[in-house]
Amino acid sequence: MNKHFEDGWYYLRRAAGHFGRGIRIELEPAERRVREWTGEKYEPKPSRREKVRSNLREAEQTAKRRSRDAMRDVRKRIRMS
Repeated sequence: MNKHFEDGWYYLRRAAGHFGRGIRIELEPAERRVREWTGEKYEPKPSRREKVRSNLREAEQTAKRRSRDAMRDVRKRIRMS
């Protein structure tokens, strides 16, 4: 394929992605109304930022728990010796 076709495919994929996102944003109020009418709960998906924050919180909690467990084990070993 020559350069022009490669460029064309790139911009076509990019335009399709933008089109899809635009459609989702435009239809979001209608989706919300339909979900309310049918009784389904509307819960928006967490953004990328929210996902990263929740992952960091989980990692922090895991690190705290593991450090507490390690300190508990060390204290037990010190008492036993």
